Amino acid sequence: MFTVSALAAGLLPLTVAGPAASADDPDPVPVDRFEGEVPFANQPAEGIFTWGSDADDNPRLELKERADAPEGAKVLEGSYDISGYGGFSHDYAADQPAHDWTAHKGIRFWWYGDASGRELTFEIKDGGAHGEASELWNTRFKDDFSGWKQIELPFTQFVYRTDYQPVGGIDQVLGLDRMWGYSVTLPVGTKSQFAVDDVELYGKADPALRARVSTDAVVYPVKEGGSAKVKLSVTTTGNVPVSDPVTVAYATEGGSATSGKDYIPVSGEVTFPAGTASGASKTVTVATTKDREKAESAETIPLKLTVTGAKAPAETPQVVVDAHGLPYLDAKLPIRKRVADLVSRMSLEEKAGQMTQAERGGVGAGGDVTAYDLGSLLSGGGSTPTPNTAEAWAKMIDGFQLRAQATRFQIPLIYGVDAVHGHNNLTGATIMPHNIGIGATRDAGLAEKAGAVTASEVRASGVPWDFAPCLCVSRDERWGRSYESFGEDPALVKKMETMIQGFQGRADGGDLDRDDKVLATAKHFVGDGGTAYGSSTTGSYTIDQGVTTVTKQELEAVHLAPFGDAVERGVGTVMPSYSSLDVIGDGEGPVKMHADAKMINGELKEKLGFEGFVISDYNGIDQIPGDYKSDVRTSVNAGIDMVMAPYSYKEFRDDLVGEVEAGNVTDRRIDDAVSRILTQKFKLGLFEKPYADTSNIDRIGSAAHRAVARQAAAESQVLLKNAGNVLPLKKSQKVYVAGSNADDIGNQTGGWTITWQGSSGNITDGTTILQAMKKAAPGATISYSKDASAATDGYDVGVVVVGETPYAEGVGDVGNGNDLELNAADKAAVDKVCGAMKCVVLTVSGRPQLIGDRLADIDGLVASWLPGTEGDGVADVLYGRKPFTGQLPVTWPKSESQLPINVGDTSYDPQFPYGYGLTTLTKVPAGGEHTLRLLALAAKHVHDAKAGQALVGTARLIVQDKAGAEVSAAWTKPFADADHLALTGDYAGAVAKLITAFGEA
Repeated sequence: MFTVSALAAGLLPLTVAGPAASADDPDPVPVDRFEGEVPFANQPAEGIFTWGSDADDNPRLELKERADAPEGAKVLEGSYDISGYGGFSHDYAADQPAHDWTAHKGIRFWWYGDASGRELTFEIKDGGAHGEASELWNTRFKDDFSGWKQIELPFTQFVYRTDYQPVGGIDQVLGLDRMWGYSVTLPVGTKSQFAVDDVELYGKADPALRARVSTDAVVYPVKEGGSAKVKLSVTTTGNVPVSDPVTVAYATEGGSATSGKDYIPVSGEVTFPAGTASGASKTVTVATTKDREKAESAETIPLKLTVTGAKAPAETPQVVVDAHGLPYLDAKLPIRKRVADLVSRMSLEEKAGQMTQAERGGVGAGGDVTAYDLGSLLSGGGSTPTPNTAEAWAKMIDGFQLRAQATRFQIPLIYGVDAVHGHNNLTGATIMPHNIGIGATRDAGLAEKAGAVTASEVRASGVPWDFAPCLCVSRDERWGRSYESFGEDPALVKKMETMIQGFQGRADGGDLDRDDKVLATAKHFVGDGGTAYGSSTTGSYTIDQGVTTVTKQELEAVHLAPFGDAVERGVGTVMPSYSSLDVIGDGEGPVKMHADAKMINGELKEKLGFEGFVISDYNGIDQIPGDYKSDVRTSVNAGIDMVMAPYSYKEFRDDLVGEVEAGNVTDRRIDDAVSRILTQKFKLGLFEKPYADTSNIDRIGSAAHRAVARQAAAESQVLLKNAGNVLPLKKSQKVYVAGSNADDIGNQTGGWTITWQGSSGNITDGTTILQAMKKAAPGATISYSKDASAATDGYDVGVVVVGETPYAEGVGDVGNGNDLELNAADKAAVDKVCGAMKCVVLTVSGRPQLIGDRLADIDGLVASWLPGTEGDGVADVLYGRKPFTGQLPVTWPKSESQLPINVGDTSYDPQFPYGYGLTTLTKVPAGGEHTLRLLALAAKHVHDAKAGQALVGTARLIVQDKAGAEVSAAWTKPFADADHLALTGDYAGAVAKLITAFGEA
């Protein structure tokens, strides 16, 4: 690292990139001189501003006087330490016309390098309404120099950004006549500093920028003997006619196919005369021939294009003669034989490619899918096509899949997403309650239905693989991922694993090729829910990605148990945790899970018999101690079969090849990994149907799917207090609604919704709780005042909906800018409404909220969790259309100092115990202890799970009814223990515990 100010004195600019300016070049036009002429400001004003995935990722900027400034007296200095993403932008004023950059060749600036070798992204913004609603185009430059260097970036070098666009695709043509500024994305993972000066437009415009030639595809697969039609189109900036003639010379040459034997060579030239309309096209036909070979791998025929008068296509189109006659292509053969045949034919490089997963944003248009034989792509949270529609998803994935058809064996990609509560990256999809709410339902059948709806919507958009469900057992609600867990009890997590069948269907994988099923992922193996508070070393996280310290017995009973069940259910993939595992007494200390061969190879694959493949988490191997090559060999030797290397996929693939060639990873280990991956691809039917089957696309967000989400939302509501039977509400009552989460679909759906972190506001289609209440009681007086500032006179009851705003992963850790308290505005709303009338408080949150100091003033308290897009489900129980039946999936603490607190603890004194949940519309049986004794006798002879749960449920209501509002440690411990026992099938033991609780209540 360098200290910018310390090195400034006496240094002069040393290097200028690019050729000298010609005499007829226009004068440079300043964009930023950094002398203070452009303020630090946001839209709609002109200004420089920072941004990042969270507050810590925003770089710190300063205008600094420097003796070595390349221009003027000042430069822009900055420091950064980015774990997600971050950078800075200069936007032009939105209330002024966009700028015209058409006279210039490109944009350039001075950058102070430290020879780190890191790549930085420079982005320009065109079209749209302003700088934050424009099309984004970017390119990269490398910091491989020391001191000042002028970086020149011709506009011809910029490509349309594929991983994120703030608006729908305007025209995907770089319109230099409507420019809104620029931005710089800084490197991730290394604390550093930078300096930049004198951003300006330079050079004379290249006329070819105003027109470009494109092809309708890059890859044209055909069966042997078939013909490919390559469509050549010309488009112009602004959709105006071509000003000068454009010629395209074409010729088939190179590739792996043999001219005259495999295809008929073609060559020639097409011309688009001056005045040709933008979008005009001409077609070139390439015909293939049948040879005498009965079995061949795919063969390529590049069509070389030479363009005059316009910008040429970025890539040479290729006609591909499909592979044919090889055993692995025979769908009638057993999968194991198909796998063995294909693996035997593959090179080491092809095998390493199959073990590599890249981010869609990292591969751009997808050329590297072919060049690196990539086996998989993913969309990280918020990595979506533009526009974000199901049709665009399918088209995007089909485009990447087409690239795989240009590889030797045409092995299809497997595309994965984090659809953790519905197809949550897709706008308009059905968003389920997060897992914490699903756990509260205690309804295994409903969990399976939720998985099935998610699978249907995911597969209909072209995605065959889901990184879900999370099988973590959440043992500390300070964890920012706690809402991803079904609960704190491994028995509850195991019960809700029916979701895997919803995703995949039959345990043997026989349903995976259906158009409504996806490959599931059990994550995160193992113990990520048990990390100790304060053990994390990742950025400002406090507990996420920390260390789980347990005995071998605790590990097996709590954290491993759900994974054993998942393996029995046939789960196709498993993802290790970012966290470390420290098993007491084994003498090894904390071991990163991505490096833990004893757990991945030993426990998961050998002992549990897992036959699917292990996929790493996002850059997960990077956290293993050592250099990157060491990370590669350690993780693969530990049993990871595919590595998620979103933007470092080239390095991973090449280093893996090198490690095998050096003898550090065996061929046998590689063949095992590739065989596991290919087996799942064959089960999914991707070799026969690599492209999206969109026949169910109209079911995405359908009424039938939303009905399942509505049921899940209703059953997830946990009634914690109901003094005076304030619930259910009557439709005749005048209701005063307040609170930050009453009318906010973003807060209601939480993190992992549309973007990784989620966000407040109207981010997707759905029904808020307020909207649902108005639908449930049409004609009733239901008034809303978010901050409770409106007058409270004249109302029968108040409903205050409070809680958290969205977050995901360690960003949400308590202590990382978060706690379990309501914010000041929510507290004020609760106090005002509950001080004025009977009131019900709903907490919309991913974990318990500390509300005990206000509990006496609250008549009704409901844990709503994160109910998803269907607020109607919440209104269903509020208005008595359905009864409250939810039970706490985690212990509700009295204070943060009690954490961690869990069922089974020796000392147990919660605000509300695990398993607690009042009901409505259900009469509690009379007879007290006598009735409990009768239930105990019956429980001894019950072997049916449904009947046993019903007996325990009845006994639970009797105990809760006696306890009333008095929650004490004496009865809560046996009460919570009873729920655990019931989930394990010990119904007699559960009722016995409830009898003990009844005596203490």
